[in-house]
Amino acid sequence: MVERDQIVCDLRDALRDTTSGLAYAPRLIRKVLETGAWSERYDRATHKAVPFSTFLEFVETEPTEGLGASVDLVRRLVAEDMVALDLLDRALQNPAGHPTVSNIHSRPAGTTEDAALRRLRKDRPDLHADVLAGKLKAHTAMVEAGFRPRTVSVPIERPETVARTLRKHMTAADLAHLSELLTGEV
Repeated sequence: MVERDQIVCDLRDALRDTTSGLAYAPRLIRKVLETGAWSERYDRATHKAVPFSTFLEFVETEPTEGLGASVDLVRRLVAEDMVALDLLDRALQNPAGHPTVSNIHSRPAGTTEDAALRRLRKDRPDLHADVLAGKLKAHTAMVEAGFRPRTVSVPIERPETVARTLRKHMTAADLAHLSELLTGEV
């Protein structure tokens, strides 16, 4: 538990030291999540064991026991680290038997990267592993899994650009059907 306390203290210091500490914060957050150091440790400042039942409670509790931060800050700090994002999402899920009210605002929803990671982890662990390994982007994996539709974005000011983009991304049969729909022949 003393080692866990050191990891948490290092993270708390990194969050406070905006000149150089923020460079270390993502790595330390990942380590806190991987080791479970947030859940219980021996606080050398108060000389007592400090247990937390949820990661949210740990993040929001004031120092020296907790981080005295917000989940949004933690999420922003690890935004570039897919493994840390996944660990964060897991830590924010409700443990069995705990009320859902305390962390409802921290659940990923919609098309967020966190929501994609959660869905892939649950339903397509093979693609989830590829995302964590950096082989695929979360959105690409969601499309490949069939959880999101394939989309394209095209400026509509120039019809020739629209046509070129659609020819590139649609099958001949779909293009013929689109033509019928556009001319009202269907």
